Amino acid sequence: MSTPDLPLAQDSGCGDGCACGADSEETYLECGLDPALAELLAAAGLDPVEVEDIANVAIQEDLAGGVDVTTVATIPEDAVATADFTAREAGVVAGLRVAEAVISVACTDEFEVERHVEDGDRVEAGQKLLSVTTRTRDLLTAERSALNILCRLSGIATATRAWADVLEGSKARVRDTRKTTPGLRSLEKYAVRCGGGVNHRMALSDAALVKDNHVVAAGGVAQAFKAVRDTFPEVPIEVEVDTLHQLREVVDAGADLILLDNFTPGECEEAVALVHGRAALEASGRLTLENAKAYADTGVDYLAVGALTHSSPILDIGLDLRAAE
Repeated sequence: MSTPDLPLAQDSGCGDGCACGADSEETYLECGLDPALAELLAAAGLDPVEVEDIANVAIQEDLAGGVDVTTVATIPEDAVATADFTAREAGVVAGLRVAEAVISVACTDEFEVERHVEDGDRVEAGQKLLSVTTRTRDLLTAERSALNILCRLSGIATATRAWADVLEGSKARVRDTRKTTPGLRSLEKYAVRCGGGVNHRMALSDAALVKDNHVVAAGGVAQAFKAVRDTFPEVPIEVEVDTLHQLREVVDAGADLILLDNFTPGECEEAVALVHGRAALEASGRLTLENAKAYADTGVDYLAVGALTHSSPILDIGLDLRAAE
């Protein structure tokens, strides 16, 4: 089952603060990020503590226990500059507040942020997304880690928006899968939401998904469904089916959601008529942007697209340094 549509951050609010872990609200006591930034992350459906952890891992991976030798050697310690995160191509942006968190982890002093766009916005090549003013050394040390995440998430959001645009006017929504980068699932699924998609389950414990291997191990699709229902009666259950015969079995058994694996548009249309609203239907496999509308027009509720998170190219975003005003 899909998780609820979560809001994107709409308000700016980090202000001129740094990520020094100053007095925060009780909700964010475990988080060293600026409380206003933590609030924006939480409002977007992200865990500020998790985001801070990811930011720390990214920075420490780049430093490997040492220092940025090039930057330390070439930049005076007290030098200050402004870095403009700028789109090099058109797309949909996602992960700006996460990039701020990465910068905050690297910063040794206060930093000022100017936000030009918000996550989920369409942007054009050459458009400024975010400007950060702080010590030049810190900006250059954080540059690659912040861009890696921002480009990755924006690429996912851009790809998702292409699907959402094709499906506009139908009831079908594009939905992600668990084919995510280990450790980055919450961020990548957030990027899907920024692009106009909806999330499938976040974890194996959220909902059941009875797939072909479960069916083989349980001795049949109906048996597998019953086993999950008996063991976890309150958990939503999705069942993958390969044939209309299996579909009849599981819809009669009471499945909440049925995944139509590798069905053609014609077969999906038959499935919609057979189910007649008794369960939600999700098409999976064989899906492309070119045939997405044909599948949506059958009346299915979701199009499952694993490629959103496992194969989307990055959105090219750069960091341009200039003298601080």
